[in-house]
Amino acid sequence: MLCLKPHLSFPFRISSSPSTSPKHLTRHLRSSPFRSTVKMMSTKSKAIEHIVLFKVKENTEPSKVASMVNGLSSLVSLDQVLHLTAGPILRNRSTSLTFTHMLHSRYKSKEDLETYSAHPSHLGVVRGSVLPIVDDIMAVDWVADDVNGADSVLAPGSAIRVTFLKLKEDAVSDEVVEVIRGIPESFKQIKELTCGENFSPARAKGYSVASLAVFPGEKELEEVDSNKELVEYQKDKVRDRVESVVVVDYVVPPPPPPQSASL
Repeated sequence: MLCLKPHLSFPFRISSSPSTSPKHLTRHLRSSPFRSTVKMMSTKSKAIEHIVLFKVKENTEPSKVASMVNGLSSLVSLDQVLHLTAGPILRNRSTSLTFTHMLHSRYKSKEDLETYSAHPSHLGVVRGSVLPIVDDIMAVDWVADDVNGADSVLAPGSAIRVTFLKLKEDAVSDEVVEVIRGIPESFKQIKELTCGENFSPARAKGYSVASLAVFPGEKELEEVDSNKELVEYQKDKVRDRVESVVVVDYVVPPPPPPQSASL
């Protein structure tokens, strides 16, 4: 059921550039239900944000969940991927859509995202490890104009709040995006914030605006939520334009321990 007047809080949640090709540093992958795998990228390049939310079926064997996360994480080996992290969601802030896991990845261009999506390795993981154990999937993509250089790689332990907005029919998306972009001026705990209009509507369930706020850790994320007066001020700026909201919190997991050299 859609919430006509959603109860929003930071950054609007329901309560309860051309560049040369980057040279990648590929990490060794290991079996682990908590995964963060990244690559180095060149400076001064825009990023395409790709967020996928998964709802794993209840009573799924932990080994199958780990296989899904490991399979998704292994896709960092694809040349198009600049950054990729996959793992369990810390908190699901929404009431209508409840997800259990998230994948966040970044690409240099829309064309690279398309190549990644159609790659046999990606399709193999989706068909073999994801679809058999999930009840629901939601995905949103947008252009991040203000993410450059090393900032495209999120450090392990970083806390992320992902927000998807479904706007009312008469709302102007550009105006909502501009409001979101101004949020860091009030919340200094935010290390990075990107937002934009979704350009892949097929699996977005009608949500047309998305944002990703990055914090140094969970502590800073909780500090923002505790500033209730300022949160109320921010949410009032968009409340009348929003029909429904999906928000999840996620922590970038630590990298796997280094492998011992083979004898």
